[in-house]
Amino acid sequence: MYKTLITGFAASIALAGWADLAAEELFSKAGPVIAIMGNDLFLGEAVGHLSGAGTIAIHSQRNPGVTCLGEFTSSAELGGLGQMRCSNGATGTYHFKRLSLEKGYGAGRYSQRSMSFTYGLTADESMPYLKLPPGKILENSGTTLKLVDISPAGRRSSSTAR
Repeated sequence: MYKTLITGFAASIALAGWADLAAEELFSKAGPVIAIMGNDLFLGEAVGHLSGAGTIAIHSQRNPGVTCLGEFTSSAELGGLGQMRCSNGATGTYHFKRLSLEKGYGAGRYSQRSMSFTYGLTADESMPYLKLPPGKILENSGTTLKLVDISPAGRRSSSTAR
């Protein structure tokens, strides 16, 4: 009888842990991340949980071998804070503000350089929140997002449009 109680108790704990994990996954939301880190564009995904905790996984467009993984916490009142570590040894810390439960923007430091990012937003929606490096624009072909140099002709037409 004692052995049966212990086995039942252990099974209950295991199922409770599984139920918590299942509930957290059920109330999780993944969304796209667009980040400007240093002079590079990083793209990826953030996964946020109902608890306010979450993860981020992004990679460099210029050098796809450079990946960054991180964790964050957030609340509607205080916004969020996070940190990440990249495969090239760089680290970053950031803060962000929610625009809604699934969308927001933020800034921080990436290896002593500035970082700005959005999550849950399209490339067009992200533009007001991203700080692009001087002489660069974000080019969206519909399927690919790239950080590219502004051409001299583009600079002339921009200045004449004012």
